[in-house]
Amino acid sequence: MTSSRSNWRASRLKRCEARAISVAGHWLISLLGRTLRWRTDGLEHLEAVARSGRQPVLAFWHGRILPATLYFRDRGIVVMTSENFDGQWIAGIIERFGYGTARGSTSRGARRALLQMRREMAAGKATAFTIDGPRGPARVAQAGAVWLAMATGNPVVPFHLEASRHWTLRSWDRAQIPMPFTTVALAVGEPFHVAADATEPPDRGEGEGALDSGDERIERARRLLEERLVALEARARELAT
Repeated sequence: MTSSRSNWRASRLKRCEARAISVAGHWLISLLGRTLRWRTDGLEHLEAVARSGRQPVLAFWHGRILPATLYFRDRGIVVMTSENFDGQWIAGIIERFGYGTARGSTSRGARRALLQMRREMAAGKATAFTIDGPRGPARVAQAGAVWLAMATGNPVVPFHLEASRHWTLRSWDRAQIPMPFTTVALAVGEPFHVAADATEPPDRGEGEGALDSGDERIERARRLLEERLVALEARARELAT
């Protein structure tokens, strides 16, 4: 039986639709981005990682994907995007903002995407994860970012963004869309390392969640990441007011 993923790829109309959404989405988000003001705290942590010769494994909540896309644009950061139709047009948008993509998700293709991201980091590129995506539950960290840090020796760098005025969508992640001409605060946390290991990522069907019980180091680091992001959210809210 042909999968739904193959069905949309076989349709010229759907491919054209994905491209059209990507072009329009990039234009609209770029237009919004030109109106935003930024207030930052903790950028010295990213500078310290760069001086060390390492690359950051950036980690943040899915609900802040729009302002994160704008702030970190044009740096060649590699992110994971789903292989389905939505993932195709999302990839089209973020690639236009200067990101690289590794295709896969917690539910499909996670192993292949994580291995690609490991190769990209070996080539000197930073990576980024919406750690509770693509489907949630919200504010519960998946283990992919932690595994990649453990596999590459690069540090996890958490961050949070908060807009002083925004719309909040009624989506599972309560996605935040900054209003035009508002201030967006970025709070970047201290880097932390996970002891290096040669463990392979999970294959399709296992999902990233299979990593949680496989290694206590990963579980401890995953919980630490959640705690750091809670504190960074409070800091970003303070900066945004």
